[in-house]
Amino acid sequence: MKIGKYLKERQITVYKTFFNAINTSHLSHAYLLVGEQGTPLLESAIFLAKSLVCDEPNPLACEECLTCLRIDEGNYADLIIVDGALKSIKKDDIHTIEERFETSAVENKGKMIYIINHVENMTNEAINSLLKFLEEPSENIYAFLTCENESRVLPTIISRSQTLHFKSIDKKEIKNAALSLNVEESDAELLCNFYNNADLIKLKIDDSDYKNAKDCLLKTINALTKSSNLALVDIHQEVLPKLKSKESMRYFIDMLTIVFQDLLNLSIENDIILKTYEDNLIVLKNKLPHIQESLLTIMTSRGQIDMNVNLGLLLDHVINFIVEGDEKNGK
Repeated sequence: MKIGKYLKERQITVYKTFFNAINTSHLSHAYLLVGEQGTPLLESAIFLAKSLVCDEPNPLACEECLTCLRIDEGNYADLIIVDGALKSIKKDDIHTIEERFETSAVENKGKMIYIINHVENMTNEAINSLLKFLEEPSENIYAFLTCENESRVLPTIISRSQTLHFKSIDKKEIKNAALSLNVEESDAELLCNFYNNADLIKLKIDDSDYKNAKDCLLKTINALTKSSNLALVDIHQEVLPKLKSKESMRYFIDMLTIVFQDLLNLSIENDIILKTYEDNLIVLKNKLPHIQESLLTIMTSRGQIDMNVNLGLLLDHVINFIVEGDEKNGK
């Protein structure tokens, strides 16, 4: 996916802001990239980092020179990426950046760059270390921070960074663009909720965690159309054992959230996202009278995935709430 093209066509303000900064040599030492879930923030941060050291900038990264390709391969010595998407960012992660950048640049461009993805997922100790590092930036050190929830980022971090806000793109537009890339409609409907770019959706359809979660979702939907006892048996046998990783669990819980949001939409005759699942959703709407309470339980569980809870027990709680509520209502 050519992020430069995406920024130029879809995120014009972000593109022009950084274009002008680099073209006039008025770069900030720290940028905070803010966008909703699914926005390619990390990919955009990497592109902007490339633009600082590209061999043939115009004036942003060409994405084809040796330096750009080395960055893509993770083989550029003066670029460090700390990814908080899968785990909390700790004090030691920030110290690694500090220690590496205490010495002079290794590459001949003379610029040292670090990227912190999901800066909102930092521990308090890591935040304090980062603040000290941001307060007195060296002339040749640049930071790109990303977040999906700006309200969870300390004002002191925001004040030390130039914020670049990414605009949201209509999900129907993203879905249609994904369909034009030959993505199956059932995948496009799900993934347009997670990714703000059709090219990225095309890349993600073969992701093993996504495919596993989607398979578990379909089995869950089918199971929930049955009686309570059969639903519990099917889900405990065919779904719970397969959701082992946090990433699979995140996908599954987010997909289940979309399902129950669509159930609410059906109940008030609003448009739904998951058109290809509509027949089963209509059955569930008539079968599950506690949809709103279940949605709240599902959404609450999403925030517990990264809290070192037992994933099996967490999912078991969610499923039992959905099914037992059904049972209590005599269905």
